Amino acid sequence: MIPFISLIFVVLFFIYPTNSLEAALRGIAIWWDVLFPALFPFLVVSEILLGIGIVHFFGTLFDPIMRPLFRVPGIGGFVMTMGFASGYPVGARLTSKLWEQKLVNQIEGERLVSFTSTSDPIFLIGAVSVGFFHDANLALILATSHYGAGIIVGLMMRFHGRNLAINTTNHTSKQSGFILFRAFRSMHKARLEDGRALGVIIYEAIEASIRLIFVVGGLVVFFSVILEILTITNFLNLFNEIFHLLLPIFGLPAELSQVIINGIFEVTLGAKSAADADSSLMTKTAAAAFVVSWGGLSVHAQIMSLLHTTNLRYHPFLFARLCHGIFAAVLVFLLWTPFQSHQKTLTFFIPAMNISSETQYHSLIFSFSLWIVSFLLICTLSLYFIYMLFKLFQFVFKLH
Repeated sequence: MIPFISLIFVVLFFIYPTNSLEAALRGIAIWWDVLFPALFPFLVVSEILLGIGIVHFFGTLFDPIMRPLFRVPGIGGFVMTMGFASGYPVGARLTSKLWEQKLVNQIEGERLVSFTSTSDPIFLIGAVSVGFFHDANLALILATSHYGAGIIVGLMMRFHGRNLAINTTNHTSKQSGFILFRAFRSMHKARLEDGRALGVIIYEAIEASIRLIFVVGGLVVFFSVILEILTITNFLNLFNEIFHLLLPIFGLPAELSQVIINGIFEVTLGAKSAADADSSLMTKTAAAAFVVSWGGLSVHAQIMSLLHTTNLRYHPFLFARLCHGIFAAVLVFLLWTPFQSHQKTLTFFIPAMNISSETQYHSLIFSFSLWIVSFLLICTLSLYFIYMLFKLFQFVFKLH
């Protein structure tokens, strides 16, 4: 079946070469202008942090929080932080690396990747709220619904695999003492066990990140072309009619059918369709929240490409994405009235932005990425410096 479908698409590529080329160029533009500057710095930094043992620091520090809430090791706190800050597919990338290092098992990895694969804040604020809806006031409710629903999914997925006899790992340090000092000792021990020089860690981090970012780019271009071909051949009209009939059954406007169709395949196109839909602002915002949380098949393909080297299964992730989208949309409906009644107070916490051109948006993405990366590096170096001072004081104390 798959070879036959592939052959059909190859024939369609030859029938519509101009449209396919234009769609491929649009995909490349999205990858180069948006995804590369937004993802690449985070990928490099995350690989470096893995190399210097920072995950073990978080593992010891966050274990008392992550295990009771999400039933994952404390290192899940590091994955959650990086995933929420940098967006998909960084959470899946880090989860696969932890599985390779035997820091999480199959069930824990499936739990972790299910709620750490989220959109990044700059996409929610800059692209969706300001770029598509032209309303920065929507940023807070979109972010609250998206990340709040992600946490709810994490709490729900803690029951995933609960009937299995062995579904947890325990890499928490059994040393006594203050938890912060134990976290530093775990990080230092992991760094010594790794043994690579800092230059080698940086080189391998860049090499691995470049490979991954090109895979992501290839998938974006591929789905951009596929979606264009399906649109030209009017194949999507069939699904459009189906959703046009189903949505009113659930009390939703039939006009959102095109939003759902586009969002199933590609998150950016789906979010833009939501902003352009002929419906109320609340309904359009809920539709955008669903699309962003679902992620699109392009993002799903990126996640699958990262998980194929592990024993982590795709169907728990698929179920979690669907639940994430539904929860996010429901939260928009529940929070809409309270947020609107306190809009002036809440938007005080959002910096004023005036993105009037595509260049300004790309500059914002790059600046945000550099700021977060610099912050993470400074925090990491500061933590390691404090630990070395602690070791020095211990050494001096023993001499006396």
